[in-house]
Amino acid sequence: MSNSDQLKRADFIFKNENDWEDILKKNIKRSQQELINELISSELKGRGGAGFPTGLKWKLSAEAESDAKYVICNADEGEPGTFKDREILSLVPFKVLTAMAICGHVIGAKEGFIYLRGEYFFLKPRLNEAIHEFETYCKTIHVDFSIRIFMGSGAYICGEETALFESMEGKRGEPRNKPPYPALSGYMNKPTVINNVETLAHTYTIFKYGAKRFYDLGVQFSRGTKLFSVSGDTPKPGIYELELGMSLADFVNDFGDGDTKAVQVGGASGFLVPRKRFTETNIGFQGKLTGISLPTGGSMMLFNSSRSMFNVLDNYLEFFREESCGQCTPCRVGCQQLWRGIKAVKSGDKNAQYLDKLLRLAETMQLTSKCGLGQSVANSFSSIVENFREEMIY
Repeated sequence: MSNSDQLKRADFIFKNENDWEDILKKNIKRSQQELINELISSELKGRGGAGFPTGLKWKLSAEAESDAKYVICNADEGEPGTFKDREILSLVPFKVLTAMAICGHVIGAKEGFIYLRGEYFFLKPRLNEAIHEFETYCKTIHVDFSIRIFMGSGAYICGEETALFESMEGKRGEPRNKPPYPALSGYMNKPTVINNVETLAHTYTIFKYGAKRFYDLGVQFSRGTKLFSVSGDTPKPGIYELELGMSLADFVNDFGDGDTKAVQVGGASGFLVPRKRFTETNIGFQGKLTGISLPTGGSMMLFNSSRSMFNVLDNYLEFFREESCGQCTPCRVGCQQLWRGIKAVKSGDKNAQYLDKLLRLAETMQLTSKCGLGQSVANSFSSIVENFREEMIY
């Protein structure tokens, strides 16, 4: 069996979308409960990294009482190393638009928005053309659902769903307190389903082929396929659709350059896995029930022996301290102190034991930061310092 067979490559997301009219027409005739049950049966989890069950999210919004509801596609793809969503919107936009309209039918929403990353402005003309064609067809089959594009302004924090709502409402992009959760109180404080681009593309697959076809892919707790943005020291950079639940060792065998010493799973906010743990690490929400399982929003960065892990961490921390919204002290101050701290150790101004204090600071940030940005800084910081401590020292 070849490595490619071991990884069980798939081709659902970028497969022909010429049948989108039939998929929409067929599914809007189905009952809300039937469509919700289909999603729940598929066990699709959000592909943004958090992994919240998509069917449950739709169900909660459908059951909420409100005079207005919204469907939002989160296309603010700001995680370093991730570039899959722009390809979906470029190559198969009607899959996303169709899924949004079906979601609108399920929850009772008449309006949808695509929150498009500011750097993806070049996609807007083509997307507007697709939306116009889509809405024209919707009118012919009496589907009352409109979609508008809202351009982001290049802020990483607006990828967090409640900060995204604040941005759309004309406020500073800062996370809200939870609860209430978006399914009950999201955009304009109305029930809102917010899914990222890939999640919506997967719902299209489920509504086209049925829940079982999706459920039979992947492993327990990690059903279906996932798009991976592969970059770094690899002879095969690009976007690949693979089944969830694979071991990182299999992934490296197929995409590594023969000298992979670490893989960053999930971008800057994810975990760096050293070579000694490739075999015991699975890619998924809970993987194969054994070993370590790491979810990923899609970014897979490979590093070979020529790379300095100090430089990698320095780059991540500089990114986080620039992108922190500054709303909460643990993140605002913590990102700065971690960045300054590793530089002090590297220059010899602080001794090696100071790294232990920084690890405790990272743990505090994980427990006390208001949103996922501050909470996730500890992922890359701790995994790099603990596994490559010798590279942090002068």
